[in-house]
Amino acid sequence: MAEQLGRYPAARRVIAHVSDTHLLHGGAPLGGRADTVGALRQVVSQLDRLGDRLDAIVVTGDVTDLGEPDAYRRVRELVDPLAASSGARVVWVMGNHDARGAFREGLLGEPASDEPVNQVVDLDGLRVIALDTSVPGWHHGALDDASLEWLDRVLAEPAPEGTILAMHHAPLATPLALMDVLELRGQDALAEVIRGRGIRLILGGHLHYPTNGEFAGIPVSVAGATAYTMDLSAPPRELVGVDGGRSFDVVHVYDDSHVTIVVPLGPFPVVTSFGEAFLAEVEGLSPEGRLDRFSRKPEGS
Repeated sequence: MAEQLGRYPAARRVIAHVSDTHLLHGGAPLGGRADTVGALRQVVSQLDRLGDRLDAIVVTGDVTDLGEPDAYRRVRELVDPLAASSGARVVWVMGNHDARGAFREGLLGEPASDEPVNQVVDLDGLRVIALDTSVPGWHHGALDDASLEWLDRVLAEPAPEGTILAMHHAPLATPLALMDVLELRGQDALAEVIRGRGIRLILGGHLHYPTNGEFAGIPVSVAGATAYTMDLSAPPRELVGVDGGRSFDVVHVYDDSHVTIVVPLGPFPVVTSFGEAFLAEVEGLSPEGRLDRFSRKPEGS
């Protein structure tokens, strides 16, 4: 591990948060335009640069657009090699565009079932709970009593490094009026179950733009979609998805805090770059020398 250069040490856990990939059978473009396969391939390419620093890849729903088995197969073909090379665990979360049976078979290797796809993944002490907020046949979200009772039982046993809750329908306000119709219902009941239970962060999707907030005293981070992005500059009562602005998140988890980073989906022209040789030089200097080498402005600037 590289020498610590500033106040903060390296993160204890690094989690890639990807959402709303919306792949179709045969890799067809979404809406006849958006290359969802190419976008996911670019996500994998950018995450591959992190090498073995990734502990998990959390995909918060709408993995496919129509729940087609071939679409799940194509997602696995792209994501599995990244998981293998990085050693990261993959956490799949159900979305409203997914189909529970095909999701279980294609992503989890389990028999098809219409039961909610709720699961727990242990990252050596940091617990990730994937909570199924989908409602078969509908696009809004909800949690049945059985799922809330299951969640309550899981949270009854604290995790050594706390818990991250991953769900598709994020419990956050949105400025998009029509998205309000498709929000998570029963949020008060969810808040009663999770408040004060050691949940450090809620990861969500569904909104197709990156945003952050708080629910039941817990930070909430929503990743932007890789399929297409909602245009928040559109008229208030219109829902407009654009073929651009894609992103994913990288979450750095520390002992007592976390940082969520929005990563634009490239490629982009490089404007400036400092590489390994420069970093090695800076690491070899005293703290004062580092400031003098890297922080001091050239005269006349």
